[in-house]
Amino acid sequence: MLSFEELMTSLQDCVISEDQAAENVRQTLRLFTDKLSESSRSSVKRCKERCLEEAAQLLRQIPEAQLHVLEESHLLLLVRLLISMQLQMVNISTACRKVDQMLQHLAKVNHQLVFRETHHCLSSVVHTDQVLSFEDLQKACMFLEDSAVGREVWRESYLSLLNKVSELFPVVLRQESLRDGPQCYITVKVCLQVFQLLSGEVAPLVWDKEHGGPTVQKILQALMDIILGQCCNRDARLLAGTAVAMLINTAPESRAGEAAAWSLLQVSHSEPWLLTVGALQVRCSPTVKDGVDRLAVSRGLLTCCRPHILLSSHVDATEKCLLLKGLFPLVFALCEEKLDCNYFAFEVLTLWLKRVKECLTDIWRMTGVRLLPDNSSLQQELIHIIWTNAESPVEGVSEFVRGAFSLLLDLYQMDCEQFGDTKKTLYLTLLQRIIKLPWEAKAKYHRLCALLPYLGTDMVLDQYAEIPSHLLKCLSTNHLSPCGSELYKCLIQQQRRELRDASLTELDLADRWARRWRPVLHEALTSDVTLLQNSSSTHLLPSTFQVFPSAVDHLLASLDPFAPGHLHAWACILSSYRATTGGSPWALQGSSTLQTLQLALGSADDKVRLAALNLLCCSPKTKDTPTAEEMSIMRMFIPQNLNCESSPFRQHLQAAVKRFLVRIRDGCLAHVRGQKGKKKGDATNSERAQDVLEQGIGFVEWLGQLPYSNLAPGHSYQRKKTALLLLSAVLETCTDTWSPDKKKGQPPANMGSLINCARQRGLWDFVCRTQQLVLISCLEDSTNEIRELSAGLLLRFFPPSFPDDIAAVLLTRTKQLLCSPRVQEAQMGALMMKVLLQKSQEQPEDCRLSSNNTVSGGGNSKASCVVRSLVKELEEHYVTAKADMMLAARIKPIHGVLSALQRCLLEAPRSVYDTLDHGLTAEVLSLLEKISLLLLGVLYGDLDACATEKDAPPSFCDMGNAISSLIAQGSGGGRGDGEECVLLSEEHSLVLTCCWVSLKEIGIFLGSLVEKILTESKPSKCLLTKEDLMTASKVFKNILLKCRHWGAVEGCCIGFTRFCASLLSSSDAELREIPAHMLKQGLQVVRSPRSTSVTRRAAGLPMLILCVVSAEEASKARPLLSYSMQTLLETAKTPLPENWDQTLDLPQVCAVHTLQALVRGSGVGVAVLQFAPAVATLSLTLLSSPCWAMRNAALQLYSSLCSRMLGQRPSSDDSGPSQHGLSPLAFFFHYPALQPFLLGELRGAAQDLQGPSNEAKLHLQPSLYPVLTLLAQLQPGVQDSTETLLDFLPPLLQLSASPIYSVRVMASKALVAMTPPSEYMNILIKLTAQLPGPQERCCHNRLHGQLLQIKAVLERALCTVSAPSADLREVLSRVEASLWLATEAQRCPLVRAAYLGVADSLRGFSCESYLSKLSDTLVHDLQTPQQELQVGLSSFHQRAIHFLCADQTWACQIWDGFSALSSDLRLSLVTWVVVVVVDGWSSRQTGLRAVIQRVLQSNLREALLSHSVEYRRTYLAALAAVMAGGDSTLPKHPPHSAPLEETVLSECLDLLLGDLEEQRGGPEFLSQALFAASLLLSHWTHSSSLKISEFERWCSVLESQRSPDAPEVLRMACAEALCVAGVPLMSQREHRTVLSRLINTGLYLLQDQSQQVRLKAACFTSMLHHARRGESQRSVYVVQVNRALPLLLDLLLEECWDTPGTLEVLLCNLPQPDLRSVLREASETGCSSLYEQDEANVFAEPSVMSAHVLPYLLQMADKHSESSALAQSLSAWAEESAAQVLDGLAVCKELQPAETLTSAWLALLVDPRLHSTLCGLLTRAAFLLRLLKTSSDVRHLCDPASLHTSFQEVCGVLSQNGVRFPSALTAAVAGELPA
Repeated sequence: MLSFEELMTSLQDCVISEDQAAENVRQTLRLFTDKLSESSRSSVKRCKERCLEEAAQLLRQIPEAQLHVLEESHLLLLVRLLISMQLQMVNISTACRKVDQMLQHLAKVNHQLVFRETHHCLSSVVHTDQVLSFEDLQKACMFLEDSAVGREVWRESYLSLLNKVSELFPVVLRQESLRDGPQCYITVKVCLQVFQLLSGEVAPLVWDKEHGGPTVQKILQALMDIILGQCCNRDARLLAGTAVAMLINTAPESRAGEAAAWSLLQVSHSEPWLLTVGALQVRCSPTVKDGVDRLAVSRGLLTCCRPHILLSSHVDATEKCLLLKGLFPLVFALCEEKLDCNYFAFEVLTLWLKRVKECLTDIWRMTGVRLLPDNSSLQQELIHIIWTNAESPVEGVSEFVRGAFSLLLDLYQMDCEQFGDTKKTLYLTLLQRIIKLPWEAKAKYHRLCALLPYLGTDMVLDQYAEIPSHLLKCLSTNHLSPCGSELYKCLIQQQRRELRDASLTELDLADRWARRWRPVLHEALTSDVTLLQNSSSTHLLPSTFQVFPSAVDHLLASLDPFAPGHLHAWACILSSYRATTGGSPWALQGSSTLQTLQLALGSADDKVRLAALNLLCCSPKTKDTPTAEEMSIMRMFIPQNLNCESSPFRQHLQAAVKRFLVRIRDGCLAHVRGQKGKKKGDATNSERAQDVLEQGIGFVEWLGQLPYSNLAPGHSYQRKKTALLLLSAVLETCTDTWSPDKKKGQPPANMGSLINCARQRGLWDFVCRTQQLVLISCLEDSTNEIRELSAGLLLRFFPPSFPDDIAAVLLTRTKQLLCSPRVQEAQMGALMMKVLLQKSQEQPEDCRLSSNNTVSGGGNSKASCVVRSLVKELEEHYVTAKADMMLAARIKPIHGVLSALQRCLLEAPRSVYDTLDHGLTAEVLSLLEKISLLLLGVLYGDLDACATEKDAPPSFCDMGNAISSLIAQGSGGGRGDGEECVLLSEEHSLVLTCCWVSLKEIGIFLGSLVEKILTESKPSKCLLTKEDLMTASKVFKNILLKCRHWGAVEGCCIGFTRFCASLLSSSDAELREIPAHMLKQGLQVVRSPRSTSVTRRAAGLPMLILCVVSAEEASKARPLLSYSMQTLLETAKTPLPENWDQTLDLPQVCAVHTLQALVRGSGVGVAVLQFAPAVATLSLTLLSSPCWAMRNAALQLYSSLCSRMLGQRPSSDDSGPSQHGLSPLAFFFHYPALQPFLLGELRGAAQDLQGPSNEAKLHLQPSLYPVLTLLAQLQPGVQDSTETLLDFLPPLLQLSASPIYSVRVMASKALVAMTPPSEYMNILIKLTAQLPGPQERCCHNRLHGQLLQIKAVLERALCTVSAPSADLREVLSRVEASLWLATEAQRCPLVRAAYLGVADSLRGFSCESYLSKLSDTLVHDLQTPQQELQVGLSSFHQRAIHFLCADQTWACQIWDGFSALSSDLRLSLVTWVVVVVVDGWSSRQTGLRAVIQRVLQSNLREALLSHSVEYRRTYLAALAAVMAGGDSTLPKHPPHSAPLEETVLSECLDLLLGDLEEQRGGPEFLSQALFAASLLLSHWTHSSSLKISEFERWCSVLESQRSPDAPEVLRMACAEALCVAGVPLMSQREHRTVLSRLINTGLYLLQDQSQQVRLKAACFTSMLHHARRGESQRSVYVVQVNRALPLLLDLLLEECWDTPGTLEVLLCNLPQPDLRSVLREASETGCSSLYEQDEANVFAEPSVMSAHVLPYLLQMADKHSESSALAQSLSAWAEESAAQVLDGLAVCKELQPAETLTSAWLALLVDPRLHSTLCGLLTRAAFLLRLLKTSSDVRHLCDPASLHTSFQEVCGVLSQNGVRFPSALTAAVAGELPA
């Protein structure tokens, strides 16, 4: 058969040029063949399918009559072309079906022709002497499954196909590579399709003895052999089970099929058995006992068999039903066993329940009784399986369990209705059982959702009143949020269904909803917990509005935009309402809606702004064009949010803007279409449509230009990242570029009409040269993300080739960067090389990277030429390194070229086979091997030693010595004997970086290259031989086992895993053996005794083993993992030799470390859980090893294993519970072997404590604490119906007597986790009964442990207790009777503290007399001086203070005696104040707060004179806490207290300011001192005795600490000081002299690197703005940082425009304009260091600040005539700066780039100093120009007209050549800023 290309050429020559065919037919066929050709060429599946769909549409456009006109030979070509296309796309089912649709269309014209050609194609598959190949089987499958004509052909040739398959099976099953690979799977698939699609033809061969033969018998035998374990591929075994069941389903008579099904159920037998299927009989011998055989059979029978087979009875027992008595025991056993295929077992359980439901009527008729009567064994077994597996850690199992539970409930209801059972007791029983589950149990909510329809909302909510509070807890916990949301949705949907018949209006329905749920949603939406807010707005609100749309009014009614949290809630409610219902949000609250929206868009809280933005952008209809007002708001919002620090904010901003753009685009497209079809005369609508079109196109143009002015090198990473994301949104939405990698988001088909409409207006030129230059400059950004985004945009949306001048300059620059020793610059060069390659349309004339390196391109492609050039360059780097490593590390460091090779070969859109040939591939491999050996030799210090197999890797010390020797040799001298420097020299860093980065790049490149070559290989062609792959494996092995640098090892692991995965998935057994052989070598290294130090252990050895086992296919049995685990476990268990040396690396220790790597590895983490019991037992046992290294390794292994077994800990905003989501019952259900072992460890430890009471021996059991830690992390509160875990309680209770404190603490936590709720009170009664009396002798350890256990169990038990029960009252009375435990009669402070903890837990239930007596005792004890030092006394005092201060009366009493207390107690008291403020003052503590403030103020001087820095710091923090009162944005109502005496105030201020000026006490203390000084100033600003000098000192402190070099805590203190004292100071006229200084400090802090500092500075600005507007009663509305800047500048000009220093404040925020020095430094090409020094403040953006300041400078110029002082300042500045400005503009004119791009100009474009300097210069030029225009005093300095001309020329030329300026500057150039 001709190739596709030959057929295409013939068809074009014959048909399309033929005269007989009509012109329109020829044209359509030409387009049709073009689409087919495009589909064939494309490598992307979605592109292929898209082209085929368009081709099918074109073919359908040709009427059948015109196709009949075509000659048969031409039609034959067309049919053959389509069949060739089908064969080409045999792997893409959807594409084959599209081609089949075209063939069926042609079959209508000539069916015989299509049938004949298809038959001819398939004949080549079956009528041949060779066995079927993999490709043949693919063809057979495709023609069976995806071709209608193909199935007709197979109906005639089915016998031939079956014969070929029967011949193939023995071949496949004999060879392991075929048996366990894809060949076996697809052979089984062919059988299944034949049995299913050709059942009529196959049936006689199976069920009729006359037609039967050996063919199907052989196939059935092979299928059963596969099922029973001859094949390791689990998917193939499961598919074989389906195939056999499908064969049984072909039975023409019911009895024959039923008998065959029963016969197949013998699969559970362990002995050989005989399977009978009709006339066929096969011998079945089980090979493995892994459960997959039973799984495959049961799954197949349930999936395929007809109901009559499933309901059939056994021939020996007619009462037995196959479905109930045959299959269910099999399914139940599979679910009970802990198999590797647990997921499929529960899939089968769900299938079984579905089939039971389908057949339920027939089951009733057969049995005559209920299927699921209450307490029946079937019901109990199903509930047991469902209940115990709901928390399974195996992915997908819990979803199947949930579905099974719903099916069970449905079956039960049908059963009850059929037999008239109205009680339905199971539902109530299950509800009570669900209620008893702890709220942390995820399954609780899924079960409630399933049960809800059967009981109704009223019943569920009445019985389970805690649902609302538990829902809020769920929404606050990450992993429970989805199930909590689902329960809420089910509840309100059920509520709506129940109200359906009540004839209520929507408003009435919303009222009903609001009664139950409005408070819940209000609490959630306004909560301080971020996760609760997000979950409620994301899940609850959409569900609410879908069911009750009118609920929006109820939710909005209770919100106040100025209350904390309400603004976010408001925006979330409205955006959700708009997105869900499509209703207009603007009509809900009248004009106030837009005002509130503006508040939200300007909020300092990212969440609020995003919610408001979502409200603005969302709409359920994409054609809902935004209004002009919405576009205007977006024009304001977007520029103010470009530099947000939050990555999620940027992503959400891009998504929201994209939605907004889609609305504009689709709305404009609708108007464009409307204009084309509109009749004349409708002028009004046409004018409105034109306005909408103009606004939409204009907004897109503005947004398309905005990013470029924000991509200059001097801007922050945040701004550039946001700008690129926005640019991407514009280009993806408003261009016609089709993205093949996206399913959604493609441009509309008629997008061109809108683009033309915009282009006619001179707009939407998104890809001009200027913009291309801006993105090219981003390729050298310091951050990888900016580089990658820019490259992606250049490649996707810009013209396919660069202009010649740009390409030449980029190539030169790329060469320089690839040879840079800096890793970052080398990566830039690699990326630029990739971009250059993909942007070069033709082969470049110069394929050289260096002048000494020429590559003859010959007939090769441009890609091949570039790759060959890179290989030659890499070889030159290697030669240089071999000759002089120091020189290579500086000028040819290898890793840059490696990275470029990787990008050009592996990230190219073309196949690697188009670029490489075998010779070049071998050359690359050889070069990589030589380079790796050379670099490892450098680290060894000996090339020969590195080449040996047995030598161990060098230690870090050895590597350092080797490099130092190399440097010494290079410098011509020996190693110096001087003092050794602890810092690495520049030369040392260069060599080390060159080595480890290059090794890392080799590993990644080599693995990715092998993966790509093998993936794209064809049977006839592969670029890699086995010898090549062995070479590659040796490179990996050398790096992993002979390098200690973790960076190199980690990078190598990435490539090595890909390498192994590619080989293990190969069909060639020899290739698959390579990773297995490497694994065996690695394990042998682990087992081998070594004489090397532990410091020389190979870091990569465990990783080598991990990489190999991670590369195994998850669907297989993972034999390499099993072998590795078994070997490592055996090695670790091996006893230590008698003469072991702890300084040497022991095999046992290495085995344990390797086990830890496997447990932690994400690739095998779940699979390794089957070995968890053995690993846990091993690690706990090894904790008793005499070897320290072994104990250390075992502890690390145990920790990793526990994390893996328990799963990820649930997270919530308030840190969540300390337990994991797995209950003890579920844990031991999944790991049953651990239960007796852990219990034995506990019992052993408890038994050691049962000796004589006077025995003082300390029995250490190393495994005890780890065991307790594991148990303590299990989820408490789950009832154990089997009571199997009660055995844990006695030893845990006995461990309360442990002499080790941490064991007693952990035993109390473990006791809570292991105790079922029903036992809580019994445990408490038992423990409190053992509390001793005052005269009784007791063990203090036991007593302390028992009190800890009482407290722990109490806290858990009281979670759900609202009123005390009789048991609780008994516990309470016993605790109160033991009051002596808190008195001095109890000598142990720890016991007293533990008792106080118990009393504190019971405080709400205790009587007043008891509490009073206890408090009196504590106060007396605290006020009594301690005579001796006691262990634990400090802990008791802290507990006592916390207890007393919880009651205001006793707290006041203790604070009144503050000065008389000891220093330790005073420290405890002030520490308590800090803790209380963090938790928040309660309303009842207001009076106490006043007392504390008075006490702290009166003792302030003594505290400041204290010698303890900790006490002074904590004291000041406490003072700040009570005086500031928490949130500084709320209205201040501090407690009334007498002010300090003026002398005391002055002295305290002097002490504080003195410490600050002298920098005494460290940053933490100084921050508290600054805040305290500010507080004192703010509370006594009216005092006449406080001189201005103190304010000056305070301002000077702020100015010294606002610097970016100051510690962050001090910069934060500066911002807080402004909030506390700046606002009251600035409100007083007499302090105007410091006003401009404070504003300048605020401006500095608004540009701080720390987001928290910026937010606090914005808070200061907001408070100022708030105070000036006189809104004293409301809380302060905190504006966003970027809105705070203009507010501060406005205030500066309003209040201080004529004050000396204001002009300096504005000018000091501009970058320096010294352009000559910048150009001079840029031209100097000195030796750069390996690492570049970052700026102190990387967030500051001088050019953006220039744009902020410029309008205010111009306003100052306009005001010069209003103040003589100002005029004098302005003139003085002009005299000083005019010459510099004019000189700078002259330099700019000299700098003007040539018409073509030059290397010098590109180097300047990427220099961050250039842009900021230009902005500073041009801002000053604009300012000077305005001064010249408005003031005659300075016109003598220069001519305004010539300055204006120079200004415009410079800006114009620079803008055209890639330098984009902020909009304020461009507006100044155009004269658009206000005069």
